[in-house]
Amino acid sequence: MALLTTLTKGRAPLLVATVLAGCSMQQAAERGVAAPELLPFTYAPMRPGFHHGGVRAIFEDRHGNRWIGSHAEGVCRIDASGITHFTEADGLSNNQVRSIQESADGRIWFDCGFGISSFDGARMTPHATGEHALLAPWAIEPDDLWFKSSESHGFSAQEREAGVYRLHEGTLTYLPLPLPPALRTNAGYSVTAFAKGKGGRIWIATYDAVFGFDGTSFTVIDGTRMGLRPGEGLPHVRGVFEDSRGRVWIGNNGVGVVVVDGDRTFGVAPLVGEGDALLRMGSPLTESNAVNHDGSLQRAFSFGEDRDGNIWIGTIGGGAWRYDGHELQQFTAKDGLTTPDVMTIARDRDGALWFGGIGVFRLAGSRFERVH
Repeated sequence: MALLTTLTKGRAPLLVATVLAGCSMQQAAERGVAAPELLPFTYAPMRPGFHHGGVRAIFEDRHGNRWIGSHAEGVCRIDASGITHFTEADGLSNNQVRSIQESADGRIWFDCGFGISSFDGARMTPHATGEHALLAPWAIEPDDLWFKSSESHGFSAQEREAGVYRLHEGTLTYLPLPLPPALRTNAGYSVTAFAKGKGGRIWIATYDAVFGFDGTSFTVIDGTRMGLRPGEGLPHVRGVFEDSRGRVWIGNNGVGVVVVDGDRTFGVAPLVGEGDALLRMGSPLTESNAVNHDGSLQRAFSFGEDRDGNIWIGTIGGGAWRYDGHELQQFTAKDGLTTPDVMTIARDRDGALWFGGIGVFRLAGSRFERVH
């Protein structure tokens, strides 16, 4: 399998996507194909080069309802009755929804740009994080949910230390990351993503490092562990994922993809100037040898694994990429994935993969179907 070489060369203002979506719906209707169902998100553009709008989270609850979280316009629940839209006016703590989870009691939880909210089936409730017990001891149970800290947005001095929230049996506690005192208020350790691994381990991504906790001890994957040499770039971690083989995939915004496989670390990137692009393994991945242009793997944000064990990587500007264990293949608009930005990848109860960016897409074989 050769790497597909057609790359996205730039982006029109995101507002154009809404117009194009309307054209696509009309064309779909003319062909007798079900048109995508529009979500009440506008994808309004910010100044050039800045990401705004789009889908940040996709989640299917135990009842089969699908939840879609946006970058700046709240969250939607999609069920048999249609689409219900929730924003700050409905009790959501913030209109940016970074992740969506379900607790053992069936309540849906939202990790927002600031704060945490939950939905009990009837009412959306914002949770005042300052009301919990601060600096709780580290512990982990299989049903725990994890949330980023609210950083310095008006909270106490203790809460401004780099750390996470743990939801255990309905109670939120705050756990500081295992950092030296001088680094505890360093913005480089703001939490950006979580992933659950084998044996109940939790992986916590921060800009400067990834922390793993197995209930007893911590594993720290910093720039040195990723193979970044001094002067050749720093981590800027935006995504983390543990696959079915126990490998940890780390997505960096600007440095690309790093994989930690036991004691071995390697970078994932097409070789530059080698004709058919290959998977480069065994050498450190740095800014100097990553694919350094739009349409590449350099800005990796999200990960997923399909039923066949292939690893999927979502990027900003480069669409989605699939790694089958030997080679990389890129998927873009010509494959039906009409968003260059893939902020989230989710697997539903039937094993299908869903991709969120400027719209919501479902993978069907080797093609992408726009659902919303």
